[in-house]
Amino acid sequence: MYKQALRALAGLLLASIVPVAAQAAAYPERAVTIIVPFPPGGTTDVVARVLAEKLSALFKQSVIVENRQGAGGNIGAAYVARAKPDGYTLLVSSAGPLSINQQLYADPGYDPIRDFAPVSLLASVPIMLAANPKAPFGSVAELIDYAKQHPGGIAYGSQGSGTTSHLTMELLKLEAGIDLQHIPYRGSAPAATDLIGGQIQVMFDNSPTTYPQVQAGTMRALGVASAQRVDSMKGIPAIAETVPGFESEAWFGLVAPAGTPDEVVRDLNAAVRQVLADPAVVRRFDEVGVKLVGDTPQAFGLFIRAEMEKWGKIIKATGLRLG
Repeated sequence: MYKQALRALAGLLLASIVPVAAQAAAYPERAVTIIVPFPPGGTTDVVARVLAEKLSALFKQSVIVENRQGAGGNIGAAYVARAKPDGYTLLVSSAGPLSINQQLYADPGYDPIRDFAPVSLLASVPIMLAANPKAPFGSVAELIDYAKQHPGGIAYGSQGSGTTSHLTMELLKLEAGIDLQHIPYRGSAPAATDLIGGQIQVMFDNSPTTYPQVQAGTMRALGVASAQRVDSMKGIPAIAETVPGFESEAWFGLVAPAGTPDEVVRDLNAAVRQVLADPAVVRRFDEVGVKLVGDTPQAFGLFIRAEMEKWGKIIKATGLRLG
């Protein structure tokens, strides 16, 4: 009788465990949507689409990229923050929405620490200072000299107010003691289009966007914001060679809504790290200086906090405030 009772109890326990395990193993059971809070064509969008393509193959489910731009990335980020925390709505974002906007806007509509579950840092990217080929300066030193002779006479573009491209130029203005006119755009692609067309003279943007244009002759590279020259772009000097200590780098990460089950976050993290270790993906991004990362959710969470502190100091020093 005792043994029969034990067998019956074991059967009940097994019956309760198997459906849970099967459910966990089934993620995702339907299409996953990755929100990009910027327009198509920028580096955030490119990183997200490569990730989506590879995850679709791994998951054997569609992974769709949807662009929800506006307000420096706040619109798309807030959308994901309010989404159901089930792993089917995710955010691929740059530093702006995850570590900058909370300190720039009175109410961005979300809190990057409270409202998101970090999944993984995806990539870090050199930022390039590019100019229109007809601009009256061909180097960082010449830009600084020209700006000092013509205060406010140079129009520079950015991916949007409060984005890394904006704050990197504000950092250069601060350290070089120059004044430039800021023209914010709703993303990298429209800003790059106007730089090529001559409506603006200079801008900071991520290397995957600018370097192909430099190679094609439609943009002129003045320097990279990395601490040192980038191996794949050795002919382009580091801005730090002219402005000692100058350094800024873009990065991109994947987050889910806060409250997403731990097992889903772990599954996503494992799949993402598998994608980022794919030699073909590594080669594809290495050609334009993008370093693929892939880390734990815990490490990415600490990284976001450190970036908030770093950019907060620059925001305070420049007195920037939006909204």
